[in-house]
Amino acid sequence: MKKLITLTLLSGAFIFTSCVSKKKYVELQNDYNETRSELAKTQVEKEEIEAKYAKIEDRVSDYNSKIQSLKDTNDSRLQLEGNVVVSNKDKEKMRAALANVDQNELAQAETLEDSMNLIVSYNLKKNLDSSLIGEGEEDDIQIDIDETVVMITVSDKLLFKSGSARVNPKANNLLERLAGVINSEPAMEVMIEGHTDSQTVKPGSYIKDNWELSVKRSTAVIRKLQDDFGVAPEKLIAAGRSSFHPLTEEETKEAYSKNRRTRIVILPNLDKFLALLSSN
Repeated sequence: MKKLITLTLLSGAFIFTSCVSKKKYVELQNDYNETRSELAKTQVEKEEIEAKYAKIEDRVSDYNSKIQSLKDTNDSRLQLEGNVVVSNKDKEKMRAALANVDQNELAQAETLEDSMNLIVSYNLKKNLDSSLIGEGEEDDIQIDIDETVVMITVSDKLLFKSGSARVNPKANNLLERLAGVINSEPAMEVMIEGHTDSQTVKPGSYIKDNWELSVKRSTAVIRKLQDDFGVAPEKLIAAGRSSFHPLTEEETKEAYSKNRRTRIVILPNLDKFLALLSSN
């Protein structure tokens, strides 16, 4: 009897131990499966990161190759002066061009940009007098250079009738010649300024005041240049100054006539100028 009890107890203990081991095994098996799943997920993420990193390395390598190619094709390293980047090759071309510029004006140039403006202005000015001013228009058109900007002043009587913003047909020849000058020089932008006299606009007129008249005259000239003579619109700027920038303060018929004018301001575009230098 004593032996039977002992055997029963041992059997029960074995069964209990077996149950605990099986439960533990299942837990371990689940942990193992989860670990394998996480490991597989991590491996996929690692491969994705490696692929992205490889693409980045390829892009960096491509950029470095392009930079090296630019360095190899340039005659010398680029130099930064002020806000303008110029190669030594371009500087040689600029020195040759500056030899033709008025040396007194050149002496006043304080920056590289000033010198570049002088070159563009000089090239324009030397061709404007002969190509822009027609016979009999000498008193109606004035060409000046002010701080390296070319300014063309056209009298009111050549462009507009009194109080009107409609371009006079007799101005077509002038505007066609002006368009030819603008189109021949890529390195420029052109601002058209309308100026009026100080006399008030007649009551009941379709134009409200001198501000409106000056702007309408500016845009009328711009539309003619763009629509009739093929000037690229991105090169044109419209501006109206009303009567607040007179050439004379006198209140005479002649003074009023002098103040009524359109000013064409030619602004050198330095980025395009540099591009022209590099392409020549």
